[in-house]
Amino acid sequence: LQESESESKLDGETASDSESKSEFGSSSPAPTSDDTPEVLNRALSNLSSRWKNWWVRGILTLAMITFFFIIIYLGPMVLMTIVMCVQIKCFHEIITIGYNVYHSYDLPWFRTLSWYFLLCVNYFFYGETVTDYFFTLVQREEPLRILSKYHRFISFALYLTGFCMFVLSLVKKHYRLQFYMFGWTHVTLLIVVTQSHLIIHNLFEGMIWFIVPISCVICNDIMAYMFGFFFGRTPLIKLSPKKTWEGFIGGFFSTVLFGLLLSYVMSGYRCFTCPVEFNNDTNSFTVDCEPSELFQLQEYNIPVVLQSVVGWKTVRMYPFQIHSIALSTFASLIGPFGGFFASGFKRAFKIKDFANTIPGHGGIMDRFDCQYLMATFVNVYIASFIRGPNPSKLIQQFLTLRPDQQLHIFNTLKAHLVDRGILGSLEDA
Repeated sequence: LQESESESKLDGETASDSESKSEFGSSSPAPTSDDTPEVLNRALSNLSSRWKNWWVRGILTLAMITFFFIIIYLGPMVLMTIVMCVQIKCFHEIITIGYNVYHSYDLPWFRTLSWYFLLCVNYFFYGETVTDYFFTLVQREEPLRILSKYHRFISFALYLTGFCMFVLSLVKKHYRLQFYMFGWTHVTLLIVVTQSHLIIHNLFEGMIWFIVPISCVICNDIMAYMFGFFFGRTPLIKLSPKKTWEGFIGGFFSTVLFGLLLSYVMSGYRCFTCPVEFNNDTNSFTVDCEPSELFQLQEYNIPVVLQSVVGWKTVRMYPFQIHSIALSTFASLIGPFGGFFASGFKRAFKIKDFANTIPGHGGIMDRFDCQYLMATFVNVYIASFIRGPNPSKLIQQFLTLRPDQQLHIFNTLKAHLVDRGILGSLEDA
């Protein structure tokens, strides 16, 4: 009993989770250093700190938007690579906070295990994606075919190996601390890897489903900051004292208008609207197709109440623009709660930013806290209201069956089409 009490006390002190010691240790957080480039510091030295921060954020925002345009121009493969890089960086930032908070740098194997679990989870998620979208390539290469066939078993075996390594790494004096970090790692994986996987799935539906939601979040972030900076008077939420109702409302209307305009421009280009597919003949991605009804101009009647205001009875729009209203509304009303959640997280651990990667903006996670929430919504929205059965995927699955199974499906489908009169009419034609 005495040994058990001693362990409990030691665990508690090691984890530093006592409220009486200012949550995670009695020492106050280290002050943040100025990470602004020296060139900007000299150029803006005569400005007040408020306006200096405004210019620094503005210049770096323009630089990030320019970089965003460049990677869009470079195509889907580069976009997917960037998503993976962002995922790894966000994971690193959150895990590093855990190391700092729980003083866990000396835990055996734990840094290695954290990154090992990241590898396992990525293999699990992206393995099935590769099979779905690169089916012919997978079937053509023997090693890939084996990895695809036994993908889930291999994924489970990899995770089980990491799980056993964690159990073997448990140290008597650090049990509680090690389980804290085990849970921390898994929650981080759930937040970061799952959402980045959904972002790539959205990209395969068409680059417009990737670009418009991300752009709406960026627009809302910028316009909410602008309206709050110049007109903000009324605090919005205690978690983020600088957020104001004026910025929140101004950001909402600006984002909806921006979403409508951006959707109108992008809906006219096949490179944005067509699903991203892998061409097995050229071993490259293609985005060429006949645009669906979502991206064909249609005429809509304007409600009678608004006809006297706008002076029109009808308006020509792309149906996708109507969906963009839902996307921009979520980005401006619900999306910011991802930022509020991140603010609460940072306040809980007494840090200003996740990292200092981007001067004036913090870490990569500080810029993508709302994007991950948006990615989930877009994926759910597509699955609920947009996506139907995919003929190409059905054919891929059909081709993997045995010849007798293929003949059975063929005869069943033929009989069904004859009963409905479709096959007979086609033969007559």
